[in-house]
Amino acid sequence: MTLEDKLELKEKIKQLIKQYEADVKSTEAMTQPIKPENSLGRISRMDAINNKAVMEVSLRNKKAKLSKLKIALDNIHNEGFGLCTSCKRPIQAGRLMFMPESTRCVRCAGR
Repeated sequence: MTLEDKLELKEKIKQLIKQYEADVKSTEAMTQPIKPENSLGRISRMDAINNKAVMEVSLRNKKAKLSKLKIALDNIHNEGFGLCTSCKRPIQAGRLMFMPESTRCVRCAGR
């Protein structure tokens, strides 16, 4: 991976981090507890609880992706960045642009 590729990837990671931080904030707002004093019907309350559970899973996934992106940003200038952790071959540049947090090549990730 060339220096230009790494700089381009670094900018993309920074943009994704900003996006995910905003997504995490908005998703956290949707996972607030449902207060029993709210005048909802029984079915509406069950639907609200179900939606809350779905948003909590989404929040966990977004936080995990954000964490991986931050790790990738910290490691982008390390010597081993862009090398597959399994086979030690270079990860395809297209894969890194699409999924900057990738630590394995397509072949190894498919196993």
